[in-house]
Amino acid sequence: MTDEIQKPDLRRFEAHKERQEAMAVTTPPYASDALAEGTVDAVVIGGGAAGLNGALILARSRRSVVVIDSGSPRNAPAKAVHGFIVLDGTPPPEILRRGREQVRQYGGRVVHGEVVSAESAAPSADGDLRFTVTLADGRSITARRILVATGLTDVLPEVPGLAEHWGHSVVHCPYCHGWEVRDEPIGILATGAVSIGHAFLFRQLTEDLTYFTHGTDLDEDSRARFAARGIRIIDTPVTEVVNDEDGALAGVRLADGQVVARRVLAVAAQMQARTQGLEGLSLPVQDLPNMGRGFASGMAGTTEVPGVWVAGNATDLAAQVGASAAAGALAGAHINSMLATADTDAALQGKCATTGSRPSATASA
Repeated sequence: MTDEIQKPDLRRFEAHKERQEAMAVTTPPYASDALAEGTVDAVVIGGGAAGLNGALILARSRRSVVVIDSGSPRNAPAKAVHGFIVLDGTPPPEILRRGREQVRQYGGRVVHGEVVSAESAAPSADGDLRFTVTLADGRSITARRILVATGLTDVLPEVPGLAEHWGHSVVHCPYCHGWEVRDEPIGILATGAVSIGHAFLFRQLTEDLTYFTHGTDLDEDSRARFAARGIRIIDTPVTEVVNDEDGALAGVRLADGQVVARRVLAVAAQMQARTQGLEGLSLPVQDLPNMGRGFASGMAGTTEVPGVWVAGNATDLAAQVGASAAAGALAGAHINSMLATADTDAALQGKCATTGSRPSATASA
């Protein structure tokens, strides 16, 4: 490949990197537990709602479990979590702090670190599965089972100034942020057909709504429906986000130089599961139309890879905090069940070896 071909790709990569850095917010530092020695029942990769709830179920089942937390949850920029009964209005860092405490009170460990590789290892003497998880600092841990709960990354359109307001004045979910931006002048920055439905949801929250097609198609039927609901349509491309003198979002500048005043922008961003460091597991991924890409999973987060489960936004791109936590709990319970079967298989095998009898064949994941 020539340099001429590589340079545009490099520019796009650098632009994407800058947007992600502008959006990135880490959780407040906390005391990290020591990485467990020997083989643990389960390693949970990801310390968000799904990962912590999965670890909680496992720890309460007296399983040795270690959560590896990179400290960069998707919802870190948001002021509060909404739409989650009892915890509605709670800041994301506070929910995670409580979650870590609850996992630890049952003997689970939470380790701050970044996973750089996860792969199958040689099975145990009795044939049970083993995996090796390695962290960026060189430490590693061996686990019988793995729960992947790495979450996802939101990929925003390449509009200067957009990423810096992510989670505040630039929002994506009407159920997570809608009440807080009600009655504001809102703009829908279209990313594709999915933005059409997005517009009607935000129209429920404000009468002052403008739809910026931003190079996407908008059919005549949708235009008529927008007109019926009083949704203004602007086809001129957006070139940048404009701030006021205090740095707050004040509107967008169009390609013709016009500035359209808006206080909030809603963007149906593409969502990509965080897969870095997990390539060695060979987990299948799936493209979801108008949404993005996530890990493929079945019942209770099972995958095609024996011994590996996924939960939360890494596989269910649209899941809110409550749904992600529930998925983590379901996966944790299923992992415990499969471990119970494996433990029984091993005990039976050991007993038969002692008595000289032969066990019947069973299968455990």
